[in-house]
Amino acid sequence: MKLFEIIKNRRSIMPNQFNDRPIKESELNNILEAANWAPTHKKTEPWRFKVFKNNAKQKLGNFLAKKYENTTENFSKFRHDKIKEKLTKSSVVIAICMQRDLKESLPEWEELASVSMAVQNMWLMASNLGIGSYWSSPSLMNYLGEHISLLEGEKCLGFFYMGKYSAEIALRKPGAFEDKIERFY
Repeated sequence: MKLFEIIKNRRSIMPNQFNDRPIKESELNNILEAANWAPTHKKTEPWRFKVFKNNAKQKLGNFLAKKYENTTENFSKFRHDKIKEKLTKSSVVIAICMQRDLKESLPEWEELASVSMAVQNMWLMASNLGIGSYWSSPSLMNYLGEHISLLEGEKCLGFFYMGKYSAEIALRKPGAFEDKIERFY
């Protein structure tokens, strides 16, 4: 696919649309390497990815569902089960983390922007490989450090769910780009 076609075809593909075909380790590595080529201010490379597959993915799902059960005021069995189901239906789940520059030598938003660009690179590469993906940032992400070790200054920004899919995905039709532009020549 040509670059502009990949950009236009990138979609949020939800775990309930994933099929049983696994993501190959070589495909996963291509996706993660694409992330590593994101722009970065002062070369801090703040993106950190925690990759969950197989049993580790199930353990994460159980942890998040239990954390939901213990922290919510309005428990919903449906939501509890949905949390686990997202992980079960995904071939790979990646916790998107940011390692803040401990010297705070640049504004946090610049590091957030770099992590976001790394995720966009992952998303584009996944799309190119025919892999569906979805970035979710539930409040439960704030508890990830209770499940796995995070370094000082490291925090979770969400989960990137990935899986192969079979269904035809509708093209997105954004508004005209000209409506979002002011030109000063």
